[in-house]
Amino acid sequence: MVVCVRAVVRVLVLQAAWALGGGQVRYSVPEEAKGGTVVGRLAQDLGLEAGEAEARRLRLVAQGRRASVEVSGASGALVVSSRLDREELCGKSAPCALRLEVLLERPLRVFHVEVEVTDINDNAPIFPAATKNLSIPELNTMPGSRFPLEGASDADIGANAQLSYTLSPSEHFALDLQRSDEYRESLFLVLTKGLDRESLAEHRLVLTAIDGGRPPLTGTVELVVSVLDANDNAPQFNQSVYKVQVLESAAEGTLVSRVGATDPDEGSNSEITFSRSNTFPSGGLNLFELNVQSGEIRLRGPLDFEEVRFYELQIEAQDKGTPPLSGHCKVVVEVLDVNDNAPEVWVTSLSVPVPEDASVGTVVALLSVSDRDSGANGRVRCAVWPPAPFGLVATFAGSYSLVLREALDRERVSEYEVEVRAEDGGAPPLRASRGLRVPVSDVNDNAPAFAQAVYTVLARENNAAGAELARLWARDPDEAGNGRVSYSVAEGGAGAGSGSGSGWRPASSYVSVDAESGRLWALRPLDYEELQVLQFEVRAVDAGEPPLCGNATVQLFVVDENDNAPALLPPAGGGPGPWAAGEASASAPGSLWAWAAWGAPAGQVVAKIRAVDADSGYNAWLRYELWEPRGKGPFRVGLYSGEVSTARALEEADGPRQRLLIVVRDHGEPSRSATATLSVSLVEGAEAALSAAAAGAGASSSGAGLRPAAGAEGGAAAAAAAAAATNVWLVVAICAVSSLFLLAVVLYGASRWAPRAAVLAGPGPATLVCASEVGSWSYSQRQSRSLCVADGAGKSDLMVFSPNCPPPPGPAAENGSAEKGPSLSPYSSGTVGCPFFFFLFVVLLFIFPMVFHGRMVIETMWMWK
Repeated sequence: MVVCVRAVVRVLVLQAAWALGGGQVRYSVPEEAKGGTVVGRLAQDLGLEAGEAEARRLRLVAQGRRASVEVSGASGALVVSSRLDREELCGKSAPCALRLEVLLERPLRVFHVEVEVTDINDNAPIFPAATKNLSIPELNTMPGSRFPLEGASDADIGANAQLSYTLSPSEHFALDLQRSDEYRESLFLVLTKGLDRESLAEHRLVLTAIDGGRPPLTGTVELVVSVLDANDNAPQFNQSVYKVQVLESAAEGTLVSRVGATDPDEGSNSEITFSRSNTFPSGGLNLFELNVQSGEIRLRGPLDFEEVRFYELQIEAQDKGTPPLSGHCKVVVEVLDVNDNAPEVWVTSLSVPVPEDASVGTVVALLSVSDRDSGANGRVRCAVWPPAPFGLVATFAGSYSLVLREALDRERVSEYEVEVRAEDGGAPPLRASRGLRVPVSDVNDNAPAFAQAVYTVLARENNAAGAELARLWARDPDEAGNGRVSYSVAEGGAGAGSGSGSGWRPASSYVSVDAESGRLWALRPLDYEELQVLQFEVRAVDAGEPPLCGNATVQLFVVDENDNAPALLPPAGGGPGPWAAGEASASAPGSLWAWAAWGAPAGQVVAKIRAVDADSGYNAWLRYELWEPRGKGPFRVGLYSGEVSTARALEEADGPRQRLLIVVRDHGEPSRSATATLSVSLVEGAEAALSAAAAGAGASSSGAGLRPAAGAEGGAAAAAAAAAATNVWLVVAICAVSSLFLLAVVLYGASRWAPRAAVLAGPGPATLVCASEVGSWSYSQRQSRSLCVADGAGKSDLMVFSPNCPPPPGPAAENGSAEKGPSLSPYSSGTVGCPFFFFLFVVLLFIFPMVFHGRMVIETMWMWK
C-alpha cells in the first residue's frame, strides 16, 4: 500500500513539474561523454509506463544537423549516441543547449527536450605562435614601459577558460594583465629595470598561460627580447581602442576605420608605418586591408553577422628609427545584422493520406521554422495557403502543427496542394514557403444515384428471350469499392388486371438486370394480351462498408404486335355459331345463311357479320370486304359495320340463292384476316316473313334472318318447324292486337271524362350512341363509355356524344330561349278533333295487322298444300 501511494505521489509531482516547466524537459550531460551514457529517463519523465515508449514509438525528430543523442527504444531513456564536443557544437556560446523535439505517436504528441552540454577542461591554452620576438631599445626605454603581448586562447568556457599568466623569473621584466567586462583581456610585458645591451643583448623569457580547470592545463610561448639601441620615443595612437560598426551587407572596399599615431622624434625616427599584429578571430585576417601609410582599414571580403559578430584588430604603429619604436591600439569592428537570410521551413512529420471523415483538429503535419537573422529580422510569421481547410497552430518557439480546420469531401477535392508561407519581420521582409501534398482518402459517404427517378421502356411483344430492353446507369462519386455499383431487380410485378392471365407474377419472372453493366434483359417473350404494363424497381448497391443503395422505378410498356387474326362471333341470338356446317361441307367454318325477299329495295339490311380481334389499336380495327361475287352483285357489305345489305332491288333474274364470300381483315402490318361464307336465299315476300318469324331469337338487330345453312335433306323438317312457329306467332300477334285495342278504348274514356291534368312534354336528356369506325383507340374528346354486346366481351370501340338536336317548335324556340326543363301543355275540354282522330288511328292500327296476318295465313296454307 505504501509503495502504491509513493508511485501516485511521484506521478503527481512529475505532472506538476511538467506543467510548471511549460511542457519542456531539461537534462544536462558533460561533453566527451561516452556513447551509451544515459542522459535522462525520458519515458519516465514524460509519464509513460514501462514498455509504452516502444509501443507508442517514442523517437527524436532530427532538425538540420545530426543529433548526438538518441532515444533507447526498449527503455525510453535518452542516451549519448556519438561524441559530444561542446566546442564543436556551440563554440564560445554559453550555455550550450541542444533543443530536441521528441515525437510520441499513437496518439501524436510532441515534446520539447533541452539537453545542456556542460564544459570540461579538455582544451589547453594556446598561444598564436611558439615564439614571440620583441625589440626594446636600450637606455631610452624607461622602466615602466609596456609592451603588449598576445594572450593565449582557450576553447573552453567559464572557469575552464579563465586564464592566468606567469613569467619566468627575470629582474628586468614583469607581467601586467588587465581584465575588462566589455573587452578581451590585455596582456603587457612591463619593463621593471633599464636594459643594457652590452650586458645582455637578448632576454629569453617563458610566458605560461594557466586555465582555471581542475586539473589546470597550461600553454607556453617563448619571448625573445632583443635590446636595441637609439630611438627612445615610440609612436603613440590617438586612442587606445577604436570602436566601429559595419553592416554585414557592406560592399568590398568600404572604409571601416582610420587609425592615427604621432611620434615626437624627428627624422626617420618619427616616420610611422602601420601594420596588423593580430586579428581575432583569425578568420578575419583576410577580410580587412590596412594601408600601411595612411592607417585606413578597408573591407576586402563579405561579412556575415550570423557567423561572426565582432572582430578585433591589433594595430601597430612603428617608426623608422634605429632601432624602430612602436605603439599599439585595438580596433573593435561590430558587424550589424541586415535581413539577408530568408526563413527556413522543414516538415518534420507528415501523416497522409487524410480520411475525408477526419475530425476537425486532426494533426496532419509537424513543421519547424527558423531564421538565422536576429531581432526583428529573425522574427518569423507563418501562414498556410489556401486558408481552408487547414490551419497552423504554434506549439513551441519555431514549431507549428498543420491541423484540419474544416470537414473534407474527397468527391469535391481529392488532393490538396498546401503551401506553408513564412515571412520575417525585416524591411523589406524575406519570405520562404514549403509545399505539402495532402491526398484525401475515400470513405463510403455517397449512395448510388440513377440519372432518372423513373425510366420508361417500350418493348414489342413476342420479343426474343434474352433481348436487351434498356440500360440503366447509376453514378457513385466514391472511388474503388465504395464506387463500384451492382444492380438488381428489387420489387414489382404484374397482377391479373394487367392482362388475360390470372394471379400475380413477380417482375423477376419477366426481366433481369445485369449486376455489373445495368443492362435490362427480357427473360421470356412478352405478350401484350397477357401483360400491358410492368412496373418494378431496380436497386443499385455499392461495395462500401456499410453499403449504400439507390432505387429507380422502371415502367415497361409492352407494344402490341399484330399477332391475332380476327375471330368471327356467333349470331346475336345465341344460335349456332359461325363454325356450324356450311352448305358445301358440314365442317366448313364461317358458313352462314339468310333470307331476302324478291323486290326488296336497295339498302335493306339482310344480315350482319360480327367479328372481334384480340389485338388493340390499328391491329384490332376491322374492315369487311365482299370478295365474291365481285362486280355489280345484288349485295354489298358495310366496310366497318359488317352489315350485308341490298345494293339494288332484287329481281328474279338474281336466282334463288346468292353465295357471298366475306373477308374480315384488320389494319395491322402485315394484316390478318378471317373468311365468312353467307348464303342468301331469295324468296317471295311471304316466305321471307315466315323465314324471319322462324328465325326467332337468331334474327339480327336489323330484323333480317341470319342462321347457319342446313343440308338439302333437312328441308322438310325445317319447313315443318317454320310452319309451327308461324302459327304460334300468329296467335301471339292476334292477342297483342286485341290487348292494344282494349287499352286504347280505356285510355280514350279516361281522357274524355277525367278532370284536366297537366301533361309533361319536352325534349329529355337524349344520348346518341354511335359505333366507332376508327377502332378502339378513337375516343370522343367529350366522353367515352365502354359498352358490352349481348354475348361478347366488353370493347371500348363505341363513342358517346351529347346530341346536338334542334329545339322543338314553339314559342320558346321562336323567342330564342330554350328551357332546360319540360313544359306543361294542358288539353282543352272543348276540343273534339283530337279524340276522334285518335280513335280512327287506333281502328286502322288494328284493321291493317288483321288483314295482313290473314293474308299470311292464307299464303302459308297454300304453301303447305
